[in-house]
Amino acid sequence: MSNRTLRSNLYLLLTAAIWGLAFVAQRVGARYVEPFAFNGVRFALGGLSLIPLLVLSAKKSGPKPGFKPGNALPAGIIAGTVLFIASSLQQIGLAETEAGKAAFITGLYMVIVPLLGIFLKHQIHLFNWIGVAIAGTGLYFLSVSGGFSVVRGDLLELGGAFFWALHLLLIDNFIKKADLLKLSFFQFLTCSLLSTAVALFTESAAWDALRHAVIPILYGGIFSVGIAYTLQAAGQKYAKPSHAAIILSLEAVFAAVGGLVILGEKLGARGYLGCLLMLTGMLVSQFQSIQKTPTNTL
Repeated sequence: MSNRTLRSNLYLLLTAAIWGLAFVAQRVGARYVEPFAFNGVRFALGGLSLIPLLVLSAKKSGPKPGFKPGNALPAGIIAGTVLFIASSLQQIGLAETEAGKAAFITGLYMVIVPLLGIFLKHQIHLFNWIGVAIAGTGLYFLSVSGGFSVVRGDLLELGGAFFWALHLLLIDNFIKKADLLKLSFFQFLTCSLLSTAVALFTESAAWDALRHAVIPILYGGIFSVGIAYTLQAAGQKYAKPSHAAIILSLEAVFAAVGGLVILGEKLGARGYLGCLLMLTGMLVSQFQSIQKTPTNTL
């Protein structure tokens, strides 16, 4: 493994840690600020944090071949609308379930993406189906209690996972036609505006509540969106996509550890077995990609 490949893996691992702990920050924020107000401010900060990168990128390089300047805005609005739905379901669900559970359930997007690919005529490999079966079993142990009841927050997180998967497919398509930084900026702006609009009509956000949640909001906006985005982009430059997906899936582990250490959340033996099975399912679903990826000689 070359030095820059190792450095890329470390960047991705740090990204996973930041995103994992973001679940803890969002869980704390949900105690003080209603979900749409929280996301409105968080994604506004995330968009603002990209402005220096946009300026720097514009100075360093000119127009990229194959990209059309006008593509970023409509693509950002579409992706931002889906991001709004996904992040809203996630934040609402976090008020009713543990950070670790939310992260593992959200991580199911890695398994859902290949399934949604059926509608795009993508080939579904055997390892994808095996991963779905294992992760589904883990979801049962994690979320279904002995009385066969499911917490509403878990269902919201599961719904969010579908929209995170759809968002990933949209970005995969749009990134071929639009600049990533501009696309990200417009989608964060769209998500922030939609969240703020809903908050104004449905929530009673108080400045005092925002003051109590200032640290979770700053972490969620600047670290989770701005810094982690930059690290992810730098990490994926020299990392294989399949390996990057596996490293980033560790965010669920960091969320579970953070929930235990910081919030004192304990999932119990049944819950941790479910987490282990879900993580195994996520990794198995990526196994076909690893087999088909040539060895990195950088």
